[in-house]
Amino acid sequence: MLESLSSSLKETLSKITNAIFIDESLMNELVKDLQRSLIKADVNVKIVFEFTKTIKERALKEKATKDTLITIIYEELTNILGESPEKIEISKKPFKIMLTGLLGTGKTTTIAKLARYYKNRGSKVCSLGLDVYRPAAREQLQQVSKQVDIPCFIDPGKDPIKIYKKLKKDLEKFDVILIDTAGRHSLDKELIKELNNLKKEINPEESILVISADIGQSALDQAKSFNEACNINHIIVTKMDGTARAGGALTACTATNAKIVFIGTGEKPEDLEEFNPKGFISRILGLGDLDALLKKADEVIDKESAEEMSKRLLKGEFTLVDLYNQMNEMRKMGPMSKVMEMIPGMSNLKIPKDALQVQEGKLEIWKHIMLSMTKEELEEPEDIGTSRIDRISKGAGVNTSAVKELLKQYRQSKKMVKMLKGNDPSKLMGKLGKGMKFPGM
Repeated sequence: MLESLSSSLKETLSKITNAIFIDESLMNELVKDLQRSLIKADVNVKIVFEFTKTIKERALKEKATKDTLITIIYEELTNILGESPEKIEISKKPFKIMLTGLLGTGKTTTIAKLARYYKNRGSKVCSLGLDVYRPAAREQLQQVSKQVDIPCFIDPGKDPIKIYKKLKKDLEKFDVILIDTAGRHSLDKELIKELNNLKKEINPEESILVISADIGQSALDQAKSFNEACNINHIIVTKMDGTARAGGALTACTATNAKIVFIGTGEKPEDLEEFNPKGFISRILGLGDLDALLKKADEVIDKESAEEMSKRLLKGEFTLVDLYNQMNEMRKMGPMSKVMEMIPGMSNLKIPKDALQVQEGKLEIWKHIMLSMTKEELEEPEDIGTSRIDRISKGAGVNTSAVKELLKQYRQSKKMVKMLKGNDPSKLMGKLGKGMKFPGM
């Protein structure tokens, strides 16, 4: 996510941390670096110059030190994007959410993501297909709705307003109605007129503009035009997992009255994040985002299993089954690269993507190895000798070195578990963290 912007901003921060003192010469150099990084990432030029001017003025006025200068950059970046997360509160039932946007921005897949999000919070959700132009639009909506197990209402008619009137009574029994509308390759008068008419007829509680991260500088005009057409309340930025520079979409959205509420970070229904400006900025500066990490963990980790495992760990008990379960829970949180960037300081370690991919591949191999073991071997891995390693490797279709590597990982993990035995975990983490310093922090 915003990898090139993130790496260039980290380089700028490293200049600050390596500097002996902050003077005007260094400030001029940093300002140029920041301007270059942000403009390259498609951030609006006017916003870039206002932003860097403010940083320089604040730094000189406040006689910034290395630590306070990083804080100033962080605070001013969050001012661009908005300081507090936006929330959509389900204030009445049914709560109608109408999604708009150009073709290819990901409106339909975003409906599946929103459906999962609100279902997980106890709402009864359905989808409504009012895109009558794009071939197979309604079939696609049916498919994504099926993925998240929600009812999908469609009709073969050609008039979206007539379709809405026809299905309106069936929709009223739901808490949240997610409405898919037509898009175009560009925002023309015909689309504006249709959106206006739909908005008046449906009277949605929420109008959301779905905008792609790769849209560049034209995002500003699009956001303003959609806002004028149907009074946009919030924005969702999609395709944040790719190589898109995304700065244009982000700053364009915040330059309007409509703020970003979610970002899409992949194609799956679970690839939707609440947009937290402060956490987002922390991540691209390499400072981590523990709030997002904890939320992600809270969504995917089975609470009862986690409590049971905690009790076992505090007793010093740890088997390959526990390691296997830990691996499964970690994988639910997404690719290692995404998890790493949420942990403070970890993204500054500059671990190559290839290395992370290799590690993810190892998890898959280790899973096959464990499936080739007996119950006894999983529970008492210390008893696994050479002959058993040969048998397990043949059963899993891997080299014996892979089995030995897994057993080595188990032994290392068990050492950590022994440290936990009889200790207060919070005090133990305090001891482990004492004196720890991440590069660039």
